[in-house]
Amino acid sequence: MKNFKLFTLVIAIAVVIVSCHLKRDKLVNSWKVTAVEPKESVSDSTKSAILANGMLTFTEDGHVTGYLLREITDGTYALTQKGKKLVIKDEVGTPYVCESTITDDTLILDTKEAKLTFSKI
Repeated sequence: MKNFKLFTLVIAIAVVIVSCHLKRDKLVNSWKVTAVEPKESVSDSTKSAILANGMLTFTEDGHVTGYLLREITDGTYALTQKGKKLVIKDEVGTPYVCESTITDDTLILDTKEAKLTFSKI
């Protein structure tokens, strides 16, 4: 009976790891902002700047670069909760936590400030 419980635990851990890895594989790419839905008051010029310049590139080794409100030159990222939460840290280690939805060609990052939709480029 102990062996069965141990086997079940190992299988459950493997499923979680594979699930997160599959989401990470879908995330690794370059993404362009295609829609901004602010949840707080944001000027039209800020929204326009994000739409015009916003993009993120995620690499397989856990790094992210790009531009949202400012340039991210050497950030890192981590997916948690089976790919439903994305934490991006900028160069100085400031964490930005997002609820994430990742499909083959769309990335949605939902924060307390805004919901950003990206398309794969």
